[in-house]
Amino acid sequence: MKRNLLTLVIGGVLIFIFVLLLFVFQVRQSEVVVVTRFGRVDREKSEPGAYVRWPWPIEHVYKLDQRIQNFQDKLTETITLDSINLLTSVYVGWRITDAKTFFPKFKDGSVTVAERMLEEVVTQAKTAAVGKHRLGDFVNENEKDLKFDEIETKIKALAQAQLQANNWGVSIEYLGLERLGLPESVTQAVFERMTAERKLLADKIQFEGDAKAQEIRSSAERQAAEVNSRANAEAFRIRGEGEAVAAEVLPVFQQNPDLATFLLKTEALESSLKERSILIFDQRTPPFDLFSSPAAKPAK
Repeated sequence: MKRNLLTLVIGGVLIFIFVLLLFVFQVRQSEVVVVTRFGRVDREKSEPGAYVRWPWPIEHVYKLDQRIQNFQDKLTETITLDSINLLTSVYVGWRITDAKTFFPKFKDGSVTVAERMLEEVVTQAKTAAVGKHRLGDFVNENEKDLKFDEIETKIKALAQAQLQANNWGVSIEYLGLERLGLPESVTQAVFERMTAERKLLADKIQFEGDAKAQEIRSSAERQAAEVNSRANAEAFRIRGEGEAVAAEVLPVFQQNPDLATFLLKTEALESSLKERSILIFDQRTPPFDLFSSPAAKPAK
């Protein structure tokens, strides 16, 4: 009797679980669920929890991942505004925004099919955006001249507009340039062109440097000429004053040359002995000859 009761309880639990699986489904935090009734989309559930449904084949539950999906497109060749073939590749982050719209567009809500269609849209947008920019916007020695942010924003905007026009129920969350390259057929030509541009820039800098150096040299020469002119004028003035003083003193010295010579020698000795010093001199050399013989008494 007890064994039969236990069997009935276990059987009842199993039947309850089976019925629960048939009539109830669960939605997780990272999922969005599309419920179809007789093959047509009936409703969408995105809030986590348990929901009631009719069993198959009346209703069928499809669970889709509503987290951000990632993919990278192929390295494709595009032409820049200055007619340079450029290889580009981008990475894309996208997610489902409207499951009821997304599900019918792609068989059973296939993410693989959706990414394949998204890649085509992104490639078209990338070709259009790259074609409006020059090679220097992608490759440049001056970081300020690079326009990666502008190009990425333009590609995303073009792709997003195409998705909204097609009403696929998806949205691009982020997009960025992943790889850049040049085909071998144009690499040498690009290098030669870059070399020529660098040479023109170097020649320009050299010319500006020479012009600036010449300007500085001319200014220095002009200033030197002005200084020399002022120095010569000052020398002429001092010489003139000395000659004027000499002209005034000369008649007095001519009256007594011995007295004049004696005074000049004593002044020279006084100038030599203004500071404490040791002199080594030749007594025969004026004014030190005063020490070799007594000086004659000057006339009154």
